[in-house]
Amino acid sequence: MKTVLITGVGRGIGCALAEKFLADGFAVIGTSMTGKVDFKHKNLTVHQLDLTLPETIDRCCSDITRACQASGRGIDILINNSGVMFDEDETEVVIDKLRKTLEVNLIGAIDFTEHILPVMNKLGHIVNVSSSAGSLYDTESIKRSRFPYHYPAYKISKCALNMYTRSLALRLTHEDTGIIVSAVNPGWVKTAIGGDEADLTPEQAAENIYKLAISVPETGQFWFNGEKYPW
Repeated sequence: MKTVLITGVGRGIGCALAEKFLADGFAVIGTSMTGKVDFKHKNLTVHQLDLTLPETIDRCCSDITRACQASGRGIDILINNSGVMFDEDETEVVIDKLRKTLEVNLIGAIDFTEHILPVMNKLGHIVNVSSSAGSLYDTESIKRSRFPYHYPAYKISKCALNMYTRSLALRLTHEDTGIIVSAVNPGWVKTAIGGDEADLTPEQAAENIYKLAISVPETGQFWFNGEKYPW
């Protein structure tokens, strides 16, 4: 049985991802802010994790590492799904909101990943859930969007997460780990961040991410619906 580790399984895309992997026979290790979720499964384990607090990252990763060592099974897939948007109505950078956003979407995700790397299986796959808002190339579509200048902190965080994806992929290739690193644009999804007017359900987004996660794509790339997305 393969094992997937997914952050933020309490709701939205993370919840849909956990249910999809469980239905397909994976062991799922999930995290949530409370350490609890609204569904149960014999192959589901949930840990408490707050990506703004280094001590909870340390504790969560230590617990996961001990469980992996005890079972003799490493992590096959890591999906960094947890994310926040604090500046939805802002058009200018608000520094305290930028700091809070980076703590979760970038620094917390990196800290968590670096802790988990030692228990990743060779030929594993790390998937960072990014956003079209993090694309430097796709600025024209952003200009044409309904909110072209809004949520700058969120955009900055996802653009930086994309660079971490690229740099980590290069590093792990150099170290010959066999681990693939991908960024994925889930699309506009009906979540707390995407809102009710979004195009996709969490289940639809999860299906696309699942297909990427279980595949063996070229490392260090940005994906959307199975195709490369411009950085």
